[in-house]
Amino acid sequence: MAATAYSVALLGGARLPAAPRSALLPRRSACQLRLQQDAPRLSLLRVKAASEDTSSASADELIEDLKAKWDAVEDKPTVLLYGGGAIVALWLTSVVVGAINAVPLESRKDLASDIETLKKKITGTE
Repeated sequence: MAATAYSVALLGGARLPAAPRSALLPRRSACQLRLQQDAPRLSLLRVKAASEDTSSASADELIEDLKAKWDAVEDKPTVLLYGGGAIVALWLTSVVVGAINAVPLESRKDLASDIETLKKKITGTE
């Protein structure tokens, strides 16, 4: 195995001993050979796709079900208000998490000393 100029420079001019050719080739174990012998049997199993389009039928059923439930709701403005509030709360949560994530972290010792000085200022012992 020839050493490249980069590896020689990286090692400070020292060259590594060449690895024997047999160490570079993968070894075959009995387990691998058994899997290769069983491979033709596994290839006989085939799966055919169904010709019916069940995904559009289930999507239509879902939409019809949602329409029926929406028509059954008596207080629609309240539901819309709760839904809008949930979206605003989710947005606000993502803003807060983003702001917290942007705060640089201090080391534990610096943070502990800052907390201790803040405690002393609050209690008036300093």
